[in-house]
Amino acid sequence: MTTMTTSVSPEWLALREPADAAGRSTELVELFDERLDDARPIVVHDLGCGAGSMARWLAPRLPGPQLWVMYDQDPVLLRLAGSAIPAGARDGAPVAVQTRRRDVTDLDNDELVGASLVTASALLDVLTGDEVERIVDRCVNARCATLLTLSVTGRVDLSPADPLDAEIAAAFNAHQFRTTQRGRLLGPLASRMTAALFRRFGADVVVRPSVWRLDRAQHALLVEWFAGWVGAACEQRPELAERAADYVRRRLAEAAEGRLRAEVHHEDVLAWPQ
Repeated sequence: MTTMTTSVSPEWLALREPADAAGRSTELVELFDERLDDARPIVVHDLGCGAGSMARWLAPRLPGPQLWVMYDQDPVLLRLAGSAIPAGARDGAPVAVQTRRRDVTDLDNDELVGASLVTASALLDVLTGDEVERIVDRCVNARCATLLTLSVTGRVDLSPADPLDAEIAAAFNAHQFRTTQRGRLLGPLASRMTAALFRRFGADVVVRPSVWRLDRAQHALLVEWFAGWVGAACEQRPELAERAADYVRRRLAEAAEGRLRAEVHHEDVLAWPQ
């Protein structure tokens, strides 16, 4: 099995954190909260935690005390996650953090046992089918709730419209499905496949949309996301590069004028074992 080495920069994670927080489904958090038993503390295992943004978003929405176990392969991100402890739970109870430098696609069979919740953010779509199956198997074995947020669906809505939008989107989505040394990535099918796997194991599953809505108020993120979106499309289809250069100039001019808006669609999945 090839080790997963996907990592991102702290700067990108910090830039996207407000949009992630605004996009995630609070309805799924409320559903999880309603089904919590009285056992305390709540133990949350955060897979691919990055710099800890999921804990900062979710911990204040849940009662405490809480223990967050953070997993990532990047030691720099783990240090950031461990040092940026959420201020407290919804009821003011303390939130503690542990960090584990681990490949989350290769967890031990019983590593998640005892968890109240397993969670991840923006993870599923950069995994292969085999990797997602292993994670689902570990969650089911732990018999705990699982909340997996912000998996891309492949849908991007840009305003004002441009003739090249659809072609860039198609090339980007093909790039999301690319084959790596680890296998073929799930890309925009990730949330759908994950939900199906949980249902196969008899879990209750709820899927909800989670959308980035970017405009002049998120100018820096809009520009950074757009550059990466077009860059991936051109990596997949190099013949697009010449037309894409003019496209980027047009779009960046619109962004500078405050006219460009983007909706980047994702899905959140909550699975609960019966």
